[in-house]
Amino acid sequence: MEAALGAAAVGVLVCFLIHLYGSVWLKSERVRRRLRVQGINGPPPSTLYGNLPEMQRIQFGVMKMKPRSSSNEIVAHDYTSSVFPYFEQWRKEYGQIYTYSTGMRQHLYVNQPELVKEMNQSITLDLGKPSYLTKTLAPLLGNGILRSNGLFWAHQRKIVAPQFFMDKVKGMVGLMVESAQPMLRKWEESMVDGRAEIIVDEDLREISADVISRACFGSSYSKGKQIFTKLRSLQKAISKHSFLFGVTTFAGRFLATNKTKIGNLEREIESLIWEAVKEKEQECLQKSSTEKDLMQLILEGAMNDQNLDKDSSKRFIVDNCKNIYFAGHESTAVAASWCLMLLALHPEWQDQIRQELGQVCNGNCSLLEADSLPRLKTVTMVIQESLRLYPPAAFVSREALEETQLRNITIPKGVCLWTLIPTLHRDPEIWGPDANEFKPERFSEGVSKACKFPQAYCAVRTGSSPVPG
Repeated sequence: MEAALGAAAVGVLVCFLIHLYGSVWLKSERVRRRLRVQGINGPPPSTLYGNLPEMQRIQFGVMKMKPRSSSNEIVAHDYTSSVFPYFEQWRKEYGQIYTYSTGMRQHLYVNQPELVKEMNQSITLDLGKPSYLTKTLAPLLGNGILRSNGLFWAHQRKIVAPQFFMDKVKGMVGLMVESAQPMLRKWEESMVDGRAEIIVDEDLREISADVISRACFGSSYSKGKQIFTKLRSLQKAISKHSFLFGVTTFAGRFLATNKTKIGNLEREIESLIWEAVKEKEQECLQKSSTEKDLMQLILEGAMNDQNLDKDSSKRFIVDNCKNIYFAGHESTAVAASWCLMLLALHPEWQDQIRQELGQVCNGNCSLLEADSLPRLKTVTMVIQESLRLYPPAAFVSREALEETQLRNITIPKGVCLWTLIPTLHRDPEIWGPDANEFKPERFSEGVSKACKFPQAYCAVRTGSSPVPG
């Protein structure tokens, strides 16, 4: 009897392994073969873990070899070789387009400017956000515009995108100036003998959050402070999980035991947003206005959608408010922080900006208007160069939800595409031998003349989310 049971157990195990080999490994190998026949190669994967062991080995080797920095060390803006050394090594071995795998998941690394341009401008719904990324980010983003795919994403974009067209943004300049003034007064009051040491990160998060609250939702930052604070806590809890490439780590296992905390934060945030939504509804009933903010448009979009029932409408509203609250203020604050850091390192550009503001605004920034912005050439150059060196989003990521054609490449269903933006922004063949240097003058004639392939400049198009979207 025991021998029969043992034989049966062995038989079941063998069948399971054969099934696993056929349905997982062979499936991944078929995808790799389809890419290889198109001339796309990459590092050979291991049977179970793909290229993860090699990625870890390369990363460890770089960390071991990296010398200790000194206080006098010149700032080097090329961080990709330290943060993503495996991408740099494979790019040198296999070129601008190659394939690699994490476990049984197949990826396509794309850093060829023309292909990146097509990927960014593609309107097909067959390319979407990677499913394993969006699953991890669900508590933070719900099924809003930054996480959804297909027709549901297209519907949300139709409602949200027009609010960020240039004519709308110009109307927000006054709100931005009003939000900035208290912060500037606070900084001025902290100065002693014309000097002060200021940690700007939190202040910049508050000002960007205040602008979004006023412009998009018709309320002040103080009213939405709880939402932003809890979103920040939720982001930190989720970031303990190494989810970028679907890699399971000890931190990821810790996250599984921390689901209660994440769930509680998610419910608290949704409750706070829904309270703000109900207040907005009451406010709209009491006064009529032709000017509608983003929350009103989201409300109308949910109510006019015949495919959404009451619960789905509530989810639609809350999820999109979470997306705008979180992604907008975080990316803006990060970009502003890097910009100030670079200006601190290059005081000569500070002087040029002061001179320009003196000419355009007569030295009074409170007089800044939308029509003044095109005249701030130096400011524009500095911002563009800051976004080139430190784009708020490091990647553009897509998944082929169905078999997709990009230029001359057929991408099998399930393959994830990755573009490492900092690599594009620092490629000497595109930007010249000074690609790793802070030189805003390269943008003196605009993006089209700043580099060999203007489509290689991705910062403005992609820097809007915790993960590229």
